[in-house]
This record gives sequence, C-alpha cells and structure tokens, in this order.
Amino acid sequence: MVKKLFYLLLFLTLNIFGQNPLAPEDKIYNAVDDFVTNPSSESLQKLEATEKNFWKNPKPKSTKELLAIVVLNCNKAYYESKFGKTNQAILSYEKAWSVYQKYKLSGYDITEYCLKPLGNLYTIMGDYDNAENTIKQYYFIANVEKDQSQKTAAIINLSNVYQNTGRINEAIDLLEKTIKTEKLSAVQKGNIWNNLGNNYVLSYKNPDFSKRIPNIFKKLESSYFSAIQLLQSDKTQTETLANCYRNLSAINMQWQNIELANSYFEKAKKYFFASPNISSRKLAKFNYEEANLLFQQQKYTDASKIISSVFKTLIPTYSYQKNILPSPNALYAETILLDALDLQAEIFVEQNQPKKALKAYSLSFLIEDLFANLLVYENSKIINQIRIRNRTEKCISIYDFLYQKENIIAYLESAFQLQERTKSGVLKNYLSNKKTASREETLHLEQLQNWNNEIVKEQQKGDLANVAKINEAIKRQNELMLSLKKIRSKNQINKAENIDLKSLYSKLEKDKAIMVEYFSGFETMYIFTLANQRINLEHINVTDTAIPKIISFLDYFSDANKITDNISGYNHYGNSLYKMLKLPTNATYQNLIIIPDGILNFLPFEALITKESSTTNFTKMHYLLNDFRIAYNNSATFYLEGKPISSDKKSVLGIFPVFEKTNYELTFSKAEMESIKSNFDGQFFNNSNATFDNFKMNANHYSILHLSTHATSGNTETSANIKFYDQEVLYSELYNLHINPDLVVLSACETGIGKLYKSEGAMSIARGFQFAGAQNLLFSLWKVNDYTTSVFMNYFYKNIKKNIPYFEANANAKRNFLKDESVSNAKKSPYYWSAFVYYGELETSKPQSNYYFYILGLLILIGLFLAFNRYRK
Repeated sequence: MVKKLFYLLLFLTLNIFGQNPLAPEDKIYNAVDDFVTNPSSESLQKLEATEKNFWKNPKPKSTKELLAIVVLNCNKAYYESKFGKTNQAILSYEKAWSVYQKYKLSGYDITEYCLKPLGNLYTIMGDYDNAENTIKQYYFIANVEKDQSQKTAAIINLSNVYQNTGRINEAIDLLEKTIKTEKLSAVQKGNIWNNLGNNYVLSYKNPDFSKRIPNIFKKLESSYFSAIQLLQSDKTQTETLANCYRNLSAINMQWQNIELANSYFEKAKKYFFASPNISSRKLAKFNYEEANLLFQQQKYTDASKIISSVFKTLIPTYSYQKNILPSPNALYAETILLDALDLQAEIFVEQNQPKKALKAYSLSFLIEDLFANLLVYENSKIINQIRIRNRTEKCISIYDFLYQKENIIAYLESAFQLQERTKSGVLKNYLSNKKTASREETLHLEQLQNWNNEIVKEQQKGDLANVAKINEAIKRQNELMLSLKKIRSKNQINKAENIDLKSLYSKLEKDKAIMVEYFSGFETMYIFTLANQRINLEHINVTDTAIPKIISFLDYFSDANKITDNISGYNHYGNSLYKMLKLPTNATYQNLIIIPDGILNFLPFEALITKESSTTNFTKMHYLLNDFRIAYNNSATFYLEGKPISSDKKSVLGIFPVFEKTNYELTFSKAEMESIKSNFDGQFFNNSNATFDNFKMNANHYSILHLSTHATSGNTETSANIKFYDQEVLYSELYNLHINPDLVVLSACETGIGKLYKSEGAMSIARGFQFAGAQNLLFSLWKVNDYTTSVFMNYFYKNIKKNIPYFEANANAKRNFLKDESVSNAKKSPYYWSAFVYYGELETSKPQSNYYFYILGLLILIGLFLAFNRYRK
C-alpha cells in the first residue's frame, strides 16, 4: 500500500510541478536510438512507423523536427544497406537529402552521412549519372568548406564512376593529378594508389588506352605495392589492403601466374576477415571473387559450391537442393547476384550443360529488367545495356550450338528475340513511355532534359565553365529526379517484351522485303536473315575479320579524294566486305531492310561492290544499289510497329540558313530550296528567318521537314549539334520537341554520326529527331558536298512528287545521280551519292493512288456504257 501511494504521489508531483512532455523531435531521436541499439528487420518496421506517423500529423513541422527525420532516414538507410536492401537504402537516403535541400536545413554532416553513401550506392546499382551528380555536389561543398578529407573521398568515388562508365583516361588523369597537387595523408594517398591500380588494369586490357601509358605493366603492380606500403601499418585500412591483394590476385591470374594469384588471394582473405562490420553484400562479393578464381583454374565443382554460398548470403530464403539456381521470385536488383548467376552459367557451359546455362542467364535478364526500372538518366540506361549485350552474345552462341545439334528453328528464333531486345532499347522505351506517361511525368522529363542540356553546354566551355552554375543545375536536376522517382513508384514495372515473329514475317511478305539484322558482339558478329517465313543465322569473327575489313572500307569515305585516288582498292575492299556481310544474292524481292549494329551504323551498304571490276567509270561499277532498294532501321520492332505514311497531299517546311557572306556560306542551298519549292507547297525560311524558334513553331504543320544547313558529329568534348541561323542546337535539345512528320530530311554533314554505343547506335542529330517523334528520316553519314547534295535532293524530291515511296525515292535519286551526264565522273564517286541513308517505313502500297485509278476506271466504264446505250437508241 505504501509503495502504491509513493508512485501515486510521484505521478501527481510530476504532473503538478510540470515535467515537460517529450518534444516531437526527441521522440524521433529516441526511436532512432532504440533502433540503433538493436538493428533488425522488426525494429526497422517500428522506425518506418515512426516516420509515417510524423508525416500523417497535419500540423506545421519545425526545422528541428525535420532535421530529426533526416537523421532517421540516414540511419535507416545505413542499416538497410547492411541488410542487403540496397534499393530501399537509396530511397531512404534520397528522402533525407530531399528534406535537407527543400527546407534548407543545417547542423548535420549531410555529406558524410548521406551524400557519400548515396553516391556509392548509385555506383553499385549502375545509376552512374545520379552517382556523378551526387559526388560532384559534395565535392563542391567540400571545396567551399576547404575539407580535404571529403574532397579526397569525392575524387576517389568520382574516379569509380569514370571507371565504370568506360572513361578510364579521365579517371587516371584525375587520380594522377590529385597525387601530384593535393596535400594528402598516407591513408588518402594509399587509397588513391589502389584506385589508380584498378584503372591501370582496365587500361592494360584495352590497347587503345594502354598506348598512351608507357610501362603500363610496371605501373600496374607498383601502384598496388605503393598502396600496401602506405596502408599496412594502419589497422583501420584492412578492407583497402584486402582490395589491393584481391586485385593483384586477379591480374596475376590473367597472366597465368596461378600460384602467385592464389597466394595474393590468401593474403586478401586474411585482411578481409580482419575487417570490422563486414556487410552481407561485401561478404557475397568476396565469395564471388573466390569462386571466379576457382573457375579460372577449372575447379568447377568447388566454384559452384562457393556460388551457392553467395546466393545464401544475399537471399535468406535460398536453399540448395537439386538445383543450385535461386527461385525467380526471390531475385532483386543486385549486381553481385547478376555476377554470380552469370558465372554459374559459364560453369554449366564448361560442364556441357547448355540448357542449364540458358536458365541461369534467363534469371540474370530478369534482374536486368528490375535495374532498368530504377534508372532515370539516358546515359546510365545505355551503359546498363552494354552489360546486357555481353550476356546476350553468350546466349546466342549457346542457341546456335543447340540449333546445329538439334536442328530446331525455335533456337534461332530465341536468339533473334534476345539480340533484338538490345537494339535501341533506350529509344524504344522512351517512345513507348511517351505515349502512356502522365502530363506530370512528361513535364518532369522535359525539365530534367533541359537542365541536363544546361550542364552539357556549360561543361563544353572547358576552363571557362562556371562551376557554381553547373552545381546549381545539378541540384535542380537532382530535385526533379527525386520527384520523378516518386511519380514512377506508382507505376508497374516494365518488362522486356518479345517481338511477334509471325507478324514480322507477314509484314515482310506484304512489303516484298528481306531483312538482315546484325549483332556485333565482343568476339563474334552474328547475322540474322529473315525471308520467306524463315530465319537464318551466320557468324564471323569480330576482332580478326570483321572490324579490320569494315574500317578499311570506311576509311575511303574519310576524305573526298580517297576513292578516286585508289579506285581498284575501293573495288577490292568493297567486294570483300560485301561477301563477309553475307548479304542476300539472287533474291526474289528487291526491297532490303538492314538493321545495323555497332560500327555498321556508319556503313553505306548501297556502295558495297557485288562484283569486282577494273573499270574507272563510277557509273558502271557493280553496287549493291543496283540489286536492292535499301531501307535501314534501328530495330525490327521499329520496322514492325511503323505507322503508315500519310496519303494526304505533301507539304514542306524548309529551313535554309544559307549563311550568306560568312565562312559558313552554303552556295548551292538556295538552288536546293528553289528546286523543292517548284515541286511542293509549304513554308521556306531562309537566311535570318531560318531560326530554331521558327522551326519549332511550324514543325507540326507540314508533312516533310527539310533542314539544309551545317551540322557536326561532335567529339570527345562536345556533343553532336545542328546549326540554325541564330544558334547551334545540341542533339539532346531536340528530345523535347513533339513532332509527327511523315519525313525529316537532314541535308547537312554528319547528321547520322555521333558518339557510338553498340546497343543504342550513334548519339547523333538523327537520334535527336527520333526522340522528338520522327519515324522516317533521311540523313548523312559523313561531310557532304554542297553542290552534289543539291543535285541529289533535286532528284529525291522529283521522285517523291511522283508518289514514289521515300526509300525507293532515295534509291532512284542515287541511280539518277549516277546517270546524270552533267555530273563529272569524279563527282560520281560513292563519296558524293551514298552519304544519305533512309531510316523508316517502306510504304510499298499506295491505297490512295489505287483508289483514284479505280474511280477513273469506273467513270470510263460508265461513260462507255452511256455512249453504247445512246448508240443503240
């Protein structure tokens, strides 16, 4: 009784004399403390409930409360990452950063506890644009605050992004410059030497990179030894030391120094397991590397056992029974899972179990679909596709092997389906999403692209670039990206879909066409030919056979005089390449659709030589142009889904800057304009009226958009761009246009050339117009001549005037050009007429024309009947 009375008095005292209730931010901090004391999946749910309740409360939030929520999300993200929930961790860090930015909070080390881990997680997930933006943001903050430790961390992490995106030279330059110019501690210098070694390894693997680095072999090993020497006495650096020895093991394995490789890996193991707080993901990665080392020593059974432990570590529900492969339902977006599945597939191949290998690869493709839905930026999506292509090439090889063994056509069809998915996937998804995206999502994408263009333009200024302006644009872009992710989180996950082969065969029959689709892998080029309701597959070696021949032929188009200076050489290489590319001969149909890949995107197939000859008369040479009317396309899917070309009367919007009385003057552009004017109605802007604004305002009112101007493919520093009278426009600035013309004619230099990605094609002006909505395009593959272009365009438009389909008008114009007696033999070199290629719909049927003939015939019959009737009377 006394005890009860004591507690009652205590309760009354606390209430009467006023113990203040806990402030809302203190409740949040207490919840965080409870969670950190006992981090588990159950306590994580309680923490999430605390956050939900906070946002449910409608009352205004103080800056203290908001900062507490930032701290909550950073702690939640840290442990989500440790639990292997990488995607959830990214979302939590993004929430923290979004709140911190939006409410302009301070008093918390947002760089250390949010931006650094977020940038690293983006890199892990292959979201390289977000990673680069995030790292550059905290580098900017560290630079302003003169925080050398954070600056060094940013430099190392940025070099990782450059390394993963193939920008090895940039990574090496950044790291070497940092070692020379920055005041670094032994630990900082050791970490940079380790990263530098990683980039030297990649440089060594690529001959183009290694040429610019003398003594690459010595630099490779010495960089790791330098790192080890600087770090070995520091007990906090066991993880980095383990990485150094892992890398030394990997390169010695490549050099077939097996004993040394195993010795280095044992040292790595010692340091790795001495490291505190090893996360499940790091453990899985280490096990994967051990499995890979065993695989390279042909110890396949041992390697498989280690891989099963990787699956167990990353997938708690996994249990190895008869099948080592995990359940498809248990998979999630994780690069180590991808690597483990791919390695297991390779083990199955070596064990002569090709069908099991295909099952393992199919699980990898499922994970790739999950990754694709997490990425926002174009560049990251393209790089993600490069990883997919490597796996695709291996699968095609297995399908080809099974077909040779079992003669089942379904294997070839499956191979075709897989490689078709890699063709312009980013462009496909963009155009598909454009149709279904909400107005809100569309506006976000447009603004995101606009800020990206601002960043690119400022970066192109080099040393004169305004760093603060770039950082502000990155901040705006980041805010939009976070908002866009929220919108997209409500949508369903997109999965790669197969093309309908029956419909494809049917359309080819209707168009009286043959399709040849190329897949240019790392080792092999595959050639799929579709004709007569059947698919055929052939292949050639890329490195020793295909690439040297293609480059030798393309070199003839690098200069106007190369062909005329060596006509016999052109004949020889043109014929040799024609044979290598397995193009159809003695075909029933004369319509040929080519889906190029890799460097073949720059090849004018019409100019290939079908039969070698000694003639110097360009008109009499045996071109593929004489056998086929050729149309190109980015993918078979684009061809199949192409919309019919409008049968309405054609009208032209012409842009002719001409650039009179300047160094850029296009003398024959006026003649080109007058020729089109004489054949078609429309609006023609020339000189100072040929502005980008005039083009944008009128583009949707005409069926043909014709741009006669200057353009360039860009270089390593600049992007492809096209000139209007008032400004140069980047290819990516065209993305946000909303156009739907029948045809875009890009009568300018290099409009189909730009930075090349095997999976996606060239980052060119033509690509910009495709993003904007153009289905059918005529564009150039190199620098074109002003005079011969005007002659070619004259013939092209005369053919269109006769209602001849665009692809056929292109072929006819080239043949007309070769027959034109007013053009000299030198100007009939393929350099002058084969630059322009047509991408798009074949449009072989002319329902409107047939309808008119039908009506005319009917009227004649009625007239004859009436006349006959009158005669009888």
